[in-house]
Amino acid sequence: MVEVCIIDYGMGNLRSIQKGFEKAGAKAILTSSAADVKKAGAVVLPGVGAFEDAIKNLKDGGFVDAIREKVSQGSPFLGVCLGMQLLFESSTEGGHFEGLNILPGIVDRFPATLTVKVPHMGWNSLIYKDRGHFLLEGIPDGTYMYFVHSFHPITKPEHVVATAIHGQEFACIVKNKAGNLVATQFHPEKSSTAGIKMLGNFLKFCKR
Repeated sequence: MVEVCIIDYGMGNLRSIQKGFEKAGAKAILTSSAADVKKAGAVVLPGVGAFEDAIKNLKDGGFVDAIREKVSQGSPFLGVCLGMQLLFESSTEGGHFEGLNILPGIVDRFPATLTVKVPHMGWNSLIYKDRGHFLLEGIPDGTYMYFVHSFHPITKPEHVVATAIHGQEFACIVKNKAGNLVATQFHPEKSSTAGIKMLGNFLKFCKR
């Protein structure tokens, strides 16, 4: 059984992501210890809330160096929702705040000029850009996932695995060049059978 380490840094209800991984067949451990993250085989960075508070909590908990170390070592790493946004260089949410600077790009709000409601909340379909990516295995292009967010990353095309459309097209699954890091703007753990399958695909990757 694959063991995944879910970082508890005080942002959001982590029980749902833990239960999602358990449904997918993992042993999912919640930890608030940076030392546990450094020892983990696979790491998950979830999160719901404000970017400023999240990055502060990660710094205060000593997680920043631990996260960068795990990614640079090639360990399997999954970011979810706010956990995806934190991986980028910076965010404009509530000002201008530096992120973990693992992925290139900035996290910005959906423009006020769009004729859609913000936050983007509910089910939306995926548009695949990297059909061969391990996270998408056995999940058809156009599958619906559950989103709750007002901000989205703006990054280079080579880092985009999938997009969705909410007034405009935006990146909703991203990856690093090495291929060990992947992150979703939506919540796989709240996205029914397809979302759990996606978590299962991450676990399969962890076994390789």
